[in-house]
Amino acid sequence: MSATAAALASCDERSIEPLQREAPNALSLDDVIAEIATRRDEFDRISHVPRDVIAKLKRAGIYRAGTPRRFSGDARAPGEFLAMIERIAVADGSAAWVASFGSANVYLAALPLATQAAIYAAGPDQVFAGGLFPVQPAQPAPGGWRVNGTWKFASGCKGADWLGVGISTGSRDGAAPGKPRTAVFPAEQVEIVENWDVVGMQGTGSHDLRVTDQLVADDWTFVRGGTPTVDEPLYRYPTIAYAAQVLAVVNLGLARAALDVANQMAGGRKTTTGAPQLADRAYYRIELAKAEAQLRSARAFFYESTDSVWQSILAGNDVTPDQVSLLRLAATQIAREGADVVSRAYRLGGTMAIYRSHPLQRLMRDAMVVTQHAFLGEGNYDGAGAVFVGVPPIPGYL
Repeated sequence: MSATAAALASCDERSIEPLQREAPNALSLDDVIAEIATRRDEFDRISHVPRDVIAKLKRAGIYRAGTPRRFSGDARAPGEFLAMIERIAVADGSAAWVASFGSANVYLAALPLATQAAIYAAGPDQVFAGGLFPVQPAQPAPGGWRVNGTWKFASGCKGADWLGVGISTGSRDGAAPGKPRTAVFPAEQVEIVENWDVVGMQGTGSHDLRVTDQLVADDWTFVRGGTPTVDEPLYRYPTIAYAAQVLAVVNLGLARAALDVANQMAGGRKTTTGAPQLADRAYYRIELAKAEAQLRSARAFFYESTDSVWQSILAGNDVTPDQVSLLRLAATQIAREGADVVSRAYRLGGTMAIYRSHPLQRLMRDAMVVTQHAFLGEGNYDGAGAVFVGVPPIPGYL
């Protein structure tokens, strides 16, 4: 066992629970969620979650959840943060997706400590977002790299304090498939190309980023998923698997919202044809029960896998490939099972659910977008199967 592992093993578990300190003017997450529920149409209309909502999410502790304690952050247990994002997703998928980047500060833990100190000099509630692909070649410059290019899918970029872009720096890059070297810039140094026009998750504002002839110091670059310089338990948790989890968990919230809608539709509404109300129909009750069991089963696997890895880390153990694979598998599974539950609720909604104003419309579109993310693709099942049978998985899986 390494010295670090031995030190972690000797810790009292209660001493590494998330800190209970609150930011000045802290807000209840419940209050922020209630506001999100009333403003979700606005997010879709303007194609992003506005900065005043981001500021409230900061006050609710979302954006210090992945900040190291040495920089006054909370460094929350993964399961706790995931549950927070799930709760937000019940109110709105786009807001939850953007809030999920409160975990992105785990990436930043691979930066030199002096760089992190500069980032957190203004406080622990820093919002980091990025568009890392397609990776663009950077040109050597004195003390760093000259960066130019355009990158896609920068979710939450309009509310970010810091933006990252994927670069290649040649033979000494140190990156691996799916783990590009990332250059970090203050948000004002990066142009946002507003072109996010999609069928679901419109409010995530996943626009393109453009950087024109900007110099980045070498100390402001890191390999996504690279070795952290912060020695705290959270930064021993597998970074790429966590990045997949915080996105996938959105579909647990959307599925819960869809079943809530289906339950509300079941009683008290007269049907167009004058047939019995939905609650009196056996097929409706049976389908609701199956969907509920499906959601709860996938959710249990997801949180069980998360807690098992976290408790192992707290005990001072190194994370194994088998553990990483289970996290990736559980994340992929909830993305798909959640979307399937939403689809089942939509079918139960019948004709009423085809109207644009019906809540199942939004839930259906958003849930399907989650399943399309590269972190949650069908290839993950192949990767997990490879780990189960002891052959090398697809590149970038572990």
